[in-house]
Amino acid sequence: MTAAAAREASAPTERPSVLENYRDDGPLATALGRALGRGVKLPAIALLLVAGLPLLVAIVLTGDGASKGLVAGVIAWVVLVGGIASARPLDGRLAWAAPPALRALEYGGLLWIAAVAGAASLPAAFALLCAITYHHYESVYGLRHRGVTPPAWVNAVALGWDGRLLLGVVLLLAGGLPAGFYFAAGLLAVLFVGETVAEWRRFRLAEQPVYDDEEDDPD
Repeated sequence: MTAAAAREASAPTERPSVLENYRDDGPLATALGRALGRGVKLPAIALLLVAGLPLLVAIVLTGDGASKGLVAGVIAWVVLVGGIASARPLDGRLAWAAPPALRALEYGGLLWIAAVAGAASLPAAFALLCAITYHHYESVYGLRHRGVTPPAWVNAVALGWDGRLLLGVVLLLAGGLPAGFYFAAGLLAVLFVGETVAEWRRFRLAEQPVYDDEEDDPD
């Protein structure tokens, strides 16, 4: 099998555009989009702005003094409206802005959760963000240089931006921070880096030429 054929076989078929592969929607966001987003006519970026406005206002007005109930409610809104946006196609002049908006929602939300939990949770949040940003980096450059995106099972296990935000809320409510963020950071780092190494090995093997005499050799 040639390298080109390997890349074609590994390329995702569910989503039609490159930008949509960068969304990193989890199973919950995808389900919300299918259930609630089909009849919505607003573009994805407009929905993401609606999702993020309460988050921005809450962070500015309350900062690390927000109640846990407020954090839970705002994050639930972000996940609900952001999930609906997953059903909207990324087309038009502002389509490029949707993936960065999702990154801002996730990173900002996780940092806010950590700040509310206490100063000791902020280093754990940054450790988690290191693993997540590596995943997002690999999603872009894996497609650009090897013609592949992370497998669907990796995105599902990693929960997507929506699942990670909800996990942060659960850990906050359960008093599981900062340990929970450190644990999640370690697991995701192993998952993402391990998949990258495995994909590079497959890519290198696919690039090796197969000669006719090797194919015909009975030994």
